[in-house]
Amino acid sequence: MTFHTGLSRDGPGLMVRDLMADAADTDLRQLVAIAPDIVVLQNVDFDYDGIAVRLIRQRLADLGHEMPHIFVTRPNTGIDSEFDLDQNGKLGEPRDMLGYGRFSGQGGMLLLSRFPLVAGQAKNLSHMLWRDQDAPGLPVDGYYSDDVLAVLPLHSVAAWDVTIETPSRPLRILTSHASTPAFDGPEERTGLRNAADRRFWRRYVERLDDQEAVFVLLGTLNNDPGNGEGHKPDIDNLLKSPAVQDPFADQPGTLISAEWTSGLALRGDYVLPSHRLGVRAAKIERAPRTATGSLHYPVWVDIFWQ
Repeated sequence: MTFHTGLSRDGPGLMVRDLMADAADTDLRQLVAIAPDIVVLQNVDFDYDGIAVRLIRQRLADLGHEMPHIFVTRPNTGIDSEFDLDQNGKLGEPRDMLGYGRFSGQGGMLLLSRFPLVAGQAKNLSHMLWRDQDAPGLPVDGYYSDDVLAVLPLHSVAAWDVTIETPSRPLRILTSHASTPAFDGPEERTGLRNAADRRFWRRYVERLDDQEAVFVLLGTLNNDPGNGEGHKPDIDNLLKSPAVQDPFADQPGTLISAEWTSGLALRGDYVLPSHRLGVRAAKIERAPRTATGSLHYPVWVDIFWQ
């Protein structure tokens, strides 16, 4: 399951404060109601001491769904690039970070699992440079200097390849939270970064498929194939890759909905199993929204080994 939560807050420590006061229960209760074996949560603030992770795991257990195994790394959000990335003449603003953020660790990711992780096989892909992965897709006309490109990662939040030991066999969980393809200018720095993220994952899953690996790609890809901003060929090519299957491709009217200020309904959250897996069921949990919950819906897929 993937779930872009409403847990993140506007300042460091505020999410921990609310978790300690049981004031961030809405999304966690929805998670427990679905009871996934494996879930990646987006928009979860990171702290070095892991207090938030412990509180989330304990709250899930208290609500009746233990997920004892975790994977988490410091996200790129809120890490100062030390450059004026949006070129507005000011340094140190949220859009000048390696990934948008008001503070270090804002809106990170968290993987939770009922099953143990395979030791030594988790890969943190978050630090790969954009220029090394997709140089043709960089903003044109030298918008970014060579010094900027030497520090700017492809993935604005994080990207992981984590192997989990399921009762049947190992399963690789591939996940990222891509930049929103908006809030830029004619240089399209966020739109192109989002598109490069899609091309990266297409190459990655097709390489794994050539190795006969079994995986699920999931997360907030922040691009609707038919609506909203962003480069549509890149998300379309990923969804049509022979390495993956889209469980919602033949279910019109069930696409993920995130109510942005524009009022548009957009598909931005995906669970794409390897074509080597079977799919029993797939659903977008359209529970009524609350003032304290997420604007996104959880997306889950029930898979089995072919």
